[in-house]
Amino acid sequence: MMRSALLVTHTGRRQSAQHARAVARDLLAAGFEVRVVAEEVADLDLPAEVTPVTGPEAAEGAEIVLALGGDGTFLRAAELARPVKAPLLGINLGKVGFLAEAEIDDIDAAVKEIVDGTYKVDERLTLDVRAEYGGRVIAESWALNEVSVEKGQRAQMLELLVDVDGRPLARYGCDGVVCATPTGSTAYAFSAGGPVVWPEVEALLLVPISAHALFSKPLVTAPTSSFVVTVDPYTSFAVLCCDGRRTWDLPPGAKVTVERGELPVRVVRLAPRPFTDVLVAKFALPVEGWRGNRR
Repeated sequence: MMRSALLVTHTGRRQSAQHARAVARDLLAAGFEVRVVAEEVADLDLPAEVTPVTGPEAAEGAEIVLALGGDGTFLRAAELARPVKAPLLGINLGKVGFLAEAEIDDIDAAVKEIVDGTYKVDERLTLDVRAEYGGRVIAESWALNEVSVEKGQRAQMLELLVDVDGRPLARYGCDGVVCATPTGSTAYAFSAGGPVVWPEVEALLLVPISAHALFSKPLVTAPTSSFVVTVDPYTSFAVLCCDGRRTWDLPPGAKVTVERGELPVRVVRLAPRPFTDVLVAKFALPVEGWRGNRR
């Protein structure tokens, strides 16, 4: 049975196209069927043997999905990999690339591990979200990093009521709230003042954004918890956003429920690396401090 891989590439960079061609050639030479998102084929100048695919079934039956780019490319690839439970490998061709497992210099080794089948697979917790208004569902989606409910008008504060596990927690006058996973704790939630949570920890995060309130601290709850964010009926409209990619307008009075996702994202792991080392490398943390290392 032929092995199959799907390539998802950031086509806006010449370097990305070059690396995509190299990966495609190596996988084809190893006997893989190489699929590429049809909309990307014209920008990548790939070998003629690749198979253009389209639609949500693009990764159906694929042994692995490779995301060549930054975190945005990884999140786009996750939309294809998650429904069919395909392992997802991120190769960072961007700037930070927090979700990526490999860097540019690791591409050859990464492809070898794919061919040899020696990689490991972790499962990352996700979020399911449902928005309701007037007794009907107006949006349903999911997120790997975060779900945010934010103000829709720049000049006006948003009034939100937040319930946790069916009990009222707080009413915020704010720019919004972020509900995040441990994977997303280094993304939007981090920028809003939330804690960094190790990916192996199963938990949900709630982080208010610029809240005008005495209690506006970020919260870490059990993975079984549920959040309900209600847009006050007398406030302005809000915007629901999942992973910065999928958005819906929320009228005053809308209610958003966020809970642990039914399906995880399966993420490829290559050589074992402590998450502490990832933090130091990605954030360029000054481990020696301003005083320098005196030992």
